Amino acid sequence: MTRAFYFGLGCLMLVIGLIGAVLPLLPTTIFLIAAAWCFARSSPRLEAWLFDHPRFGASLRAWRDDRAISRRSKVLACTGMTAGFVVFWASAGPGPLLAAAVAAGLLACAAYVASRPEPRQRRPL
Repeated sequence: MTRAFYFGLGCLMLVIGLIGAVLPLLPTTIFLIAAAWCFARSSPRLEAWLFDHPRFGASLRAWRDDRAISRRSKVLACTGMTAGFVVFWASAGPGPLLAAAVAAGLLACAAYVASRPEPRQRRPL
């Protein structure tokens, strides 16, 4: 029963992550990290497929091994958060308190992303 739950949750996270790969402002990597975590508990074959994926595998392995985020990904993530705040500000017209709360949350997320190390260069075996 537990394996089936993790498998279903992993599939959901994978689908959301793949949708995020084509939709702007929807994150991809965090959902793929969650999918890999679920598949580690339910389907080693799908976990290996994610870590060996030609497009997403390197960033997933860097996170698993070193909790590292590439510089390019950091820039894209922080740019996406900024763009998301601008869209929120322009479309919702929030009051000052709500705008400050959302900005503080996004700044905390951006600080966390920026504070992660960059992936180590791996030597071929």
